[in-house]
Amino acid sequence: MKKTKLTFSLVALIFSLLLQAQRQEIKGKLIADDDVEGIHILNKTASKYTVSNEKGEFSIEAKATDTLFISSLVYENKEIIISKEHEDSNSIEIKLDEKVSELDKVIVGKILTGSLQSDLENSDAKTEINFYDLGIPGNTKLPLTQNEKKLHDADGGSWGHLGLGFGVNFHKLLNKISGRTKKLKDIVELDDRDKCINRLRIDYESIIFENDTLPKNLRDEYFLFSQEDENFLNLCKKDNDIELLEFLQQKLKAYRENLDSSNND
Repeated sequence: MKKTKLTFSLVALIFSLLLQAQRQEIKGKLIADDDVEGIHILNKTASKYTVSNEKGEFSIEAKATDTLFISSLVYENKEIIISKEHEDSNSIEIKLDEKVSELDKVIVGKILTGSLQSDLENSDAKTEINFYDLGIPGNTKLPLTQNEKKLHDADGGSWGHLGLGFGVNFHKLLNKISGRTKKLKDIVELDDRDKCINRLRIDYESIIFENDTLPKNLRDEYFLFSQEDENFLNLCKKDNDIELLEFLQQKLKAYRENLDSSNND
C-alpha cells in the first residue's frame, strides 16, 4: 500500500513539473515611435518565431527564463528574458530604440580661422559646392515610399554564424519563409504600376482619345487593362515617350476588340 502511494506521489510530482515546464501563448506588443509592422520575434530557447502586425502586436509560445530576440533594421536588436510575471499575465510590452547613424567628422579643405578677410584669402572655392565636390557619397534618387521601406527592411539584415563554417541571414530567411518578402514585392510592384499609369493618363489621355469615342466611364477600365500587361513596367522604366504612346494605342485597340466581342456574345 505504501509503495502504491509513493508511486502515485512521484507520478503527481512529475506531472506537476511537466505542467510548469510547458510553454504557453504569450501576447506581446512592440512600442516605438515609427512603423512596428513586420518585426521578427524569435524565441531562441524554444526555436519559435513570429512577426508583429501593423499595431506591433504578436503572439509566441514561451515560458519563464526563455529568451526572446527582436530583430529589425530600423530598430536596435533586443533580447528580453521572459519573467514569471510575463508568464503569469500572458503578456509583455517591449520598447524598441531606433537605430542612430552617426557620421564621422570630416574636415574639408582649409581650416577657417574665424577672420573674414583671412578666410576669404585662403578659400579656393569658386563655384557652388555639392556633395560630389566634397567627395562625400550622395544620393540623388527619390526617397523610398513606405512600402519600399518595408520591403527593404524585410530583405535586409545581418548574417549570423551557426558555428558550422557558414552564416545565415535569419532576418531575410524568416521573411522569405513566412511569405512576407513576396507579399511586399507584389505590393511595391502594384504601387509602381499605379504610379506609372497615373502619369501616362496625365500626359497622354487627351492625345489617345482625341479621335476616339470611348465613353469616359470605360476609360478607367481601359487604363487598368493596359497596366496589367506583363511588359508594362519594363516600358515605364525605359521612359520612351514614343514606345509608351504606341503601347497605349495598341492596348486601346485590343480593349475595344474585347469590348466588341463581349457585346456580341
